[in-house]
Amino acid sequence: MPVDYDTAVKQEFAYLSSFHPTPEDIPGCLSLLDDYLRCNVLGSQMRSLYRYGEMATCGRKLEDVKFCLSLKSMSAEEKRTEWLKRRAEWWAQRRTTKSSEDVWDIRT
Repeated sequence: MPVDYDTAVKQEFAYLSSFHPTPEDIPGCLSLLDDYLRCNVLGSQMRSLYRYGEMATCGRKLEDVKFCLSLKSMSAEEKRTEWLKRRAEWWAQRRTTKSSEDVWDIRT
């Protein structure tokens, strides 16, 4: 049974809140920057080219770094809440849009 976007955001926020209970559990800007740079190295790009026929797009990782840097002036708990909201919205978007998993729902 498909859920609407707002319900999915609430569910994802509740799950992520239990998974990341303290502000220390969310990734820092340096680890997000490391992920972005790791995405752009030659080995990662070649692997993507071999597997998918195109270079890896690391735009989402860059957006995560920018978002993290925009939170610098907030308190630790505010950062955690904003980060959880952003991730919950991302997961809700993935849950409510079509994906290749829909094929398996049709086949069963």
